[in-house]
Amino acid sequence: MKKIDPKQISERENYKFLIGSIIPRPIAFVTSISEDGVVNAAPFSFFNIVSSNPPMISVSIQRKKGEPKDTARNIRAKEQFVVHIVDTENVEQVNKTAANLPPDESEIAVAGLSLVMSEKIDVPGVKEAKVRLECVLEKALELGGDDENAGCDLIVGKVVYYHIEESLYEDGRIDPKGLGAISRLAGNDYAKIGEQFTIERPL
Repeated sequence: MKKIDPKQISERENYKFLIGSIIPRPIAFVTSISEDGVVNAAPFSFFNIVSSNPPMISVSIQRKKGEPKDTARNIRAKEQFVVHIVDTENVEQVNKTAANLPPDESEIAVAGLSLVMSEKIDVPGVKEAKVRLECVLEKALELGGDDENAGCDLIVGKVVYYHIEESLYEDGRIDPKGLGAISRLAGNDYAKIGEQFTIERPL
């Protein structure tokens, strides 16, 4: 068994160890609005469920040299955002939004995606997603880093509205094969949902 002290390796080495071992990871494709009204869109794989009562999700947005990314900055200012589930049909377009663009340029246009108005918040969603979650900011935490700068912005959002493609939803359940969600691995690698199996939970 390989033994590694995280304090004895670099930040980059820690990052590679984490993303290579904590797999697969769901991908949150997040839209937000800047103070100038520009719609920003970006994917994040440090993403998961926090609570079902009320429904809440979390997205951890890593900083670059202590500087928050546009998404984190926008969410803190506007306190609203939309999370989309990345699937086999939109993953190529979503990947294009990971490009480093200036804050006044929208990734939506670069990726050839279409915006659609939300029901309860001002931030629009992306039409090409089969599932999208309208969220309001519940809590934003600055974590990690060093004495001078945080390493990430942990965003906890409360879901205030669901949008689910009609064909996927039946009897309160979502068809996982129909959704075709994509997960993140390490490097440039992704994964589709593979073989499924069932194990009964103990009583």
